[in-house]
Amino acid sequence: MTLQEILEHRRAVRIYDPNKPLDDEKVKSCIRLSTLAPTSSNMQLWECYHVTNPEVLQKLTHACLDQSSARTAQQMVVFVTRQSRHRDHAKQVLKAGIDDILKNSPKDRQEHRIRLQKLYYNGLMPMQYSRFLGIKGILNKLLAQCIGLFRPIVRQVSEGEVSTVVHKSCALAVQTFMLAMSEQGYDTCPLEGFDSRLVKKALHLPYNCGINMIITCGIRLPEGVRGDRMRIPFEEQYHKV
Repeated sequence: MTLQEILEHRRAVRIYDPNKPLDDEKVKSCIRLSTLAPTSSNMQLWECYHVTNPEVLQKLTHACLDQSSARTAQQMVVFVTRQSRHRDHAKQVLKAGIDDILKNSPKDRQEHRIRLQKLYYNGLMPMQYSRFLGIKGILNKLLAQCIGLFRPIVRQVSEGEVSTVVHKSCALAVQTFMLAMSEQGYDTCPLEGFDSRLVKKALHLPYNCGINMIITCGIRLPEGVRGDRMRIPFEEQYHKV
């Protein structure tokens, strides 16, 4: 399918066909494609759980308020944020960045670029993503406001704002996954109506991860799509400056 056909095919499906199972490997391939989505500073502070076990699916269905999309889903993919892994991810991204600089950058620029990478991932990233009862974010906010008096600076540095950044990056991966599934002829529905405590319990997740979205998966029944697609008039959303 063309991109337009993929986008037009993708709908939020509420009822799936119980007689049409999904190929686990094809779904896994779509998840792999989702890792190609961009993330802030390439930190990739998310992961997903591909759920095919009937017992776990039943638990997640209840956690999703027993919605029809969850009750009839053949599989689910749960995307979660893992901000607590920022130090490990920063080390991995830094190592890859240095390797890339040594491989592709001019010799006379390598030392300078490596120094900048180390400052960014060894200094700024831990300051940006670490948490301490909201106090760390308040201090970051005050620092950003002071520096912002003299030059442009990123001001979204409170703990809540940084958490939003992590969730936005995860959401880019979610959208990529759903489009990949559509290209396969599979259907999905993104759910935000769920009990996050029960979801974490069903998947044995730690308290400090965030449930970004639960994606139900299957092949639609005709009645699984609720009518025509409605969108706000484009003229109300498009602004040329």
